[in-house]
Amino acid sequence: MKIYLIRHGIAESRNIEQNDPERILTSKGITRVQKVTQKLSTLKIKFDVIISSPSTRAKETAIILQQGKLTSQIIEHSALKPEGNILEWINWLQNSDYKDSNSIALVGHQPDLTNWTELLIWGEIQGKLILKKAGIIGLDLLDLSNPIGTSELFLLAGPKWITN
Repeated sequence: MKIYLIRHGIAESRNIEQNDPERILTSKGITRVQKVTQKLSTLKIKFDVIISSPSTRAKETAIILQQGKLTSQIIEHSALKPEGNILEWINWLQNSDYKDSNSIALVGHQPDLTNWTELLIWGEIQGKLILKKAGIIGLDLLDLSNPIGTSELFLLAGPKWITN
């Protein structure tokens, strides 16, 4: 199974009056995610499902990917919210209708997505990877029954590299 971990696009700055989960994408964030979507479409990358953080900026990112015809289905999952739990997500995936999927996208936050990547590849968080907003990590989950430390990285790309 291929897993694409996608960081949400550029969002509004944090402010005291607004809850963090409610921050929306900026116009630059929307444009950047649209360009990334176009590139993925050109590369004929599609997802059986997009699983999104419940935060507004992540859901907006997932919707842009869906509007680009990269998937027909979006599901929100609490494990993808900031400081989410990878084991909760793995357990859900192992028991879901998507366990036999070819390609899944996860839309979430930094540092969670890179921490999850490091766990899936090396079995521990090393704090070495960085994922820019609207960037993508691609992993092959070789053993869904035990993906921690057994997965392989095939893509780590920032949005500028993807869209040039």
